[in-house]
Amino acid sequence: MTNMDEALVSAVCEVAREAGRATLQFHGGAVSVERKGDDSPLTAADKAAHALILDALRRLTPDIPVLSEESSEKDVAGRRAWSTFWLVDPLDGTKEFIKGSGEFTVNIALISGIGPVLGVVHVPVTGVTYWGSQGAGAFVARPGQAPVAIRTRPANLERLVIVASKDHAGPQVEALLQRLTTASTANLGSSLKFCLIAEGKADFYPRLQPTCEWDTGAAQCVLEAAGGGVTDLTGRRLVYNKEQILNPSFLAFGDSRPDWLALLEGR
Repeated sequence: MTNMDEALVSAVCEVAREAGRATLQFHGGAVSVERKGDDSPLTAADKAAHALILDALRRLTPDIPVLSEESSEKDVAGRRAWSTFWLVDPLDGTKEFIKGSGEFTVNIALISGIGPVLGVVHVPVTGVTYWGSQGAGAFVARPGQAPVAIRTRPANLERLVIVASKDHAGPQVEALLQRLTTASTANLGSSLKFCLIAEGKADFYPRLQPTCEWDTGAAQCVLEAAGGGVTDLTGRRLVYNKEQILNPSFLAFGDSRPDWLALLEGR
């Protein structure tokens, strides 16, 4: 990476941390919840983080447009004309936030063409920040500690750790967990599932329930930079700036050698 690239990564990590601090002002007490058009929840923390990130990225890179989960429908439609843009989920895991859980994140990705080239995932409650960029590896920084490079691990099919969504696992994933008697599971909210695999602490995250591009872009970049992959059910890399903002079902993994789809389907 050039010095400018390193400076950009550092600046984006700090933007994510600032947004995380903004969300914590609303965490732990009674949370007022609005409902968006798709019936998903929206809180004052989502709005505060969105406004902060939008302003900070526009100042940092005025020539690069920003698409956030809280952007207008006009921006969502207009993004197809953008070759490079920031893709932001200002508060990923809103349901966890509303419950008072700490399992929510701030996600910021830089999309170039159809894939993420820089991703930052910050965990406000713990102060932990993950980031990764194309060609430069993936890292984690914990409060008061120097950043550490992270790497996925080889999969041991007899001792798999499978991560699943607390709210959206689905029947096929439940069947997989019941079938693999030697596997252990970790149920986590938000982008933390990808980050656990990127750190070499888990192996496989099958997601068959709906997600949007802003849910996955930053964490996919971290996982890919750490040596893992994210594919659709045909084995193709999960891509971005699609006609639909919704993602297809996907498989996230640390080791590309096993046939994860066959494992999921019980073949």
